[in-house]
Amino acid sequence: MAGVSTLRTSRSRAVRGAVSGLLAGYVALAVAELTASLVRPQAGPVTVVGGAAIDRTPAPVKDFAIRTFGEDDKLVLQLGILAVLGLLGIALGMLVLRHRRAGAAGVLAFGIIGAAAALTRPDAQGPADALPSMAGAVAGAAVLYFLAGRLAPDTDTDTDTDTDTDTGTGTDRWSRRGFLLAASVTAVAATGAGALGRTLAGRRGQGAAASRATVELPAPASPAPPLPRGVQLEADGISAFTTSNKDFYRVDTALVVPRVDADTWRLRIRGKGVTRPRTYTFQELLERPLIERDITLTCVSNEVGGPYIGHARWLGVRLDDLLRECGVRPPSQGGKADQLVARSVDGMTLGSPVEDVMDGRDAILAVGMNGEPLPFDHGFPVRMLVPGLYGYVSACKWIEEIELTTFDAYDPYWVRRKWARKAPIKTQARIDTPKPFARPAAGVVTVAGVAWAQHRGIQRVEVRVDDGPWQDADLAPQAGADTWRQWSYPWQSTPGGHTLTVRATDGTGAVQTEERARTIPDGASGRHSVFVTAG
Repeated sequence: MAGVSTLRTSRSRAVRGAVSGLLAGYVALAVAELTASLVRPQAGPVTVVGGAAIDRTPAPVKDFAIRTFGEDDKLVLQLGILAVLGLLGIALGMLVLRHRRAGAAGVLAFGIIGAAAALTRPDAQGPADALPSMAGAVAGAAVLYFLAGRLAPDTDTDTDTDTDTDTGTGTDRWSRRGFLLAASVTAVAATGAGALGRTLAGRRGQGAAASRATVELPAPASPAPPLPRGVQLEADGISAFTTSNKDFYRVDTALVVPRVDADTWRLRIRGKGVTRPRTYTFQELLERPLIERDITLTCVSNEVGGPYIGHARWLGVRLDDLLRECGVRPPSQGGKADQLVARSVDGMTLGSPVEDVMDGRDAILAVGMNGEPLPFDHGFPVRMLVPGLYGYVSACKWIEEIELTTFDAYDPYWVRRKWARKAPIKTQARIDTPKPFARPAAGVVTVAGVAWAQHRGIQRVEVRVDDGPWQDADLAPQAGADTWRQWSYPWQSTPGGHTLTVRATDGTGAVQTEERARTIPDGASGRHSVFVTAG
């Protein structure tokens, strides 16, 4: 019976050791979250470690994550970090059974890692950013050390001195009760600290929310023309021509969406060839003549037939006007800079060709989206847009600085990760309906979708059934060269399986290529097709 009792005691201690490690990790994260709410939410350990992981992830892996998890990629990353921390907590809890101080030291080591990640982030704001990780680690180490003292009379030795019996008497029974009480109090306290942290973090963002709520967008000096009648086709399953703000795609690296107060926001323009550096306030931008334009945005991570494209009506300031006001000239006019680097409040950098920004297209610093101030997810208070370029070289959200430089002198964030320096949007067409593997009734089936070639426009869309000839689709009116265009084709289907393929021709007469290419380094290419079975 003594051997059975010893085995039961060992298992009991192992379980409690694992629970101790998990509780220590929980406390560490809760205290770190509370501290981050007092410093700044972006300095939390999960955020800074996650950001460091994103920065160091190879481009193909990032592309896989976006392709597989879509806009949930950040959630998956955060859950993965928490899972790893949980496993490490269990491991440290098992270690503390034999080496109490070593287990607690392990928690402190992870705090140091988090602090180092915080201090090396592009948006780091000083030594205070290390406080959340270190405070959390100290609290977690203290809890683990304390709970280890409830596991047995002496956990610094390798000798198990519990005297548990089959009836549950002796020191181990007291240890179990004491441990359960201590663990319960710890869990409740950690939960309270985490809840308080979230509440305080929410209050920190109230100033930004209040500043957005008070924004009254002026009427544009140059309004967008009304959308042509019929721009939205009446076909079941086709995308809405104008994407609502809540449905607009979001692809970025921000684990915590910046909440910027418009009253304190500033935009600085400086750099090579800037003869009159300027700093603008949000109110100064609103007081300038604003233009309103319909522009379709596309993410370079969009696979052929993918969802990362959306259309909105934007309100903003012409970017070329601001640049000329600062003395900037494009390279074709003797300008010294050929690259415009936009910097976000979260440290992101995007590089755009100065020539494209200043060639007369409607490149803007947007303040409004579909009739309201920019949502926080989409860059409030100000974001940059350059029609015809993929977002990673043009659509900087939460922008706070524009630096004029050269492509030879500086590589922005994505270029350092093997993406192309220049990235005009490729001509693409997508079948929205019928969906892949649909089973429409035999007879007339409406095949419909969208096509885009921003800044060039779409002049033709064709559909092919199996290996048959290309047939012209009917086009909705073109709202502008910078927008996508809807199309439809009445297919007289026959029973059986069929492959439907679509291709577009842009405004220059160039036909969409059939050559397949992945998104890296400058956008996907190829023709979208779906397989359906008519019955």
